[in-house]
Amino acid sequence: MFKGFTRFLQRPGERLKSLFGSQDGPAVSHGLQIIPRDQHPVSRRQFSEAALKVLYRLHNAGFEAYLVGGCIRDSLLGQTPKDFDVATDATPEQLRDLFRNSRIIGRRFRIVHVRFGREVIEVTTFRGRPNDDHGTHLSQQSEDGLLLRDNVWGDVEEDALRRDFTVNALYYNIADFSIHDWANGIRDIESRTLRLIGDPETRYREDPVRMLRAIRFAAKLDFAIAESTEAPIRELAPLLLQIPPARLFDEVLKLMLAGQALATFRLLREYGLFAMLFPEADESIAELPWAEALIERALANTDARIQEGRPVTPAFLFAALLWPGVTQRMARLAEDGMPPIPALQAASQQAVSRQLQHISIPKRFSLPMRDIWDLQQRLPKRRGKRAFQTREHPRFRAAYDFLLLREEAGELEPGLGAWWTAFQDADEHEQRRLLGKVDADPAGTPGPRKRKPRKRRRRASSPSENDG
Repeated sequence: MFKGFTRFLQRPGERLKSLFGSQDGPAVSHGLQIIPRDQHPVSRRQFSEAALKVLYRLHNAGFEAYLVGGCIRDSLLGQTPKDFDVATDATPEQLRDLFRNSRIIGRRFRIVHVRFGREVIEVTTFRGRPNDDHGTHLSQQSEDGLLLRDNVWGDVEEDALRRDFTVNALYYNIADFSIHDWANGIRDIESRTLRLIGDPETRYREDPVRMLRAIRFAAKLDFAIAESTEAPIRELAPLLLQIPPARLFDEVLKLMLAGQALATFRLLREYGLFAMLFPEADESIAELPWAEALIERALANTDARIQEGRPVTPAFLFAALLWPGVTQRMARLAEDGMPPIPALQAASQQAVSRQLQHISIPKRFSLPMRDIWDLQQRLPKRRGKRAFQTREHPRFRAAYDFLLLREEAGELEPGLGAWWTAFQDADEHEQRRLLGKVDADPAGTPGPRKRKPRKRRRRASSPSENDG
């Protein structure tokens, strides 16, 4: 059958069909399919040394140990796995005793992180099915079905069927290097289908973030979402409002910083999820003709930078996502007579405050984001020393890139961005020429403010002058 990874990648669909038969039949099997080592392309050479250390120590201590989820899925797709998750029958306390370099995290789901330098291997205990016999310290659900706590331990089969998608219910057994497929995950990989395990509405109510994960995997893997999996999403999208803003911040980073931000954004809007994450941005897209173009260009640039291995910052993304709403607020404040700089500051504060009700933005990102916005008012002011002072600002480069996006999206007339492009690369003589061009163009930048004439104080009358 599979004689090697290279041969498998040449015709993965044909190979998998020969192994598992036709695609007809139930979407999720209730039986276990074990694929021996000589019949699959996944090799230990694809795994990190730290992941293998965890697996072997668990195995040698008498515990079951599997690599599970995305790393196996990606290996079967011919992609290089990046994150390595381990599932075992060892409890968190047993794991803590076995690995001195570990710590137990989480309360809703107790997980053990085993650290090797900068690499962290996430280890979870097999989860069982919560029921009424378990106390609230182990399992608890809200009236809407949201899992508030889920620390019921089970066996590997229960754990597999508690996973979210069939393609993530694939277990690599370190004991004999076989792959255990509990839910026809390999068949769905072959057909490039993303399918939830179990009843989709129930699974989304248990954890609404699964709707975001469905979008993320569909965009990342270029998979089609199964009809039954996508059917409830639009109706259940408001359930995301139950999720803590801090958790949604982490999920948004996963959505936007995986190299498929533009495709992800379009899917989020298609299924009504974007409005739950960025309500003001969603409203602005319907009202401002340039808003969607600005956001899409920012996301496309982010994807390009990630593909090129260049750094990206969430501050720039959040600046683009929230900017349309800021401009609308600023315009309303200006109509009420507020000057431009205070209007921008007030609009920024209002927009961020509303956004924090949905997604928390740490100050390490929100402060640079606001610097990018503030510089949009400084970039047009180039007379005298102002251009040099603006260029030396730590956020100048990000603000300049943001200005170019605004011009490309149609919010601003082109011209200012080209001036700054030329000014950055010019020598001293050319810079003087460019500054002189600004001075000669009365529309190019606001002129210096005229000082109001000072009122002369009336000298107070002396006592002798009042005596008369």
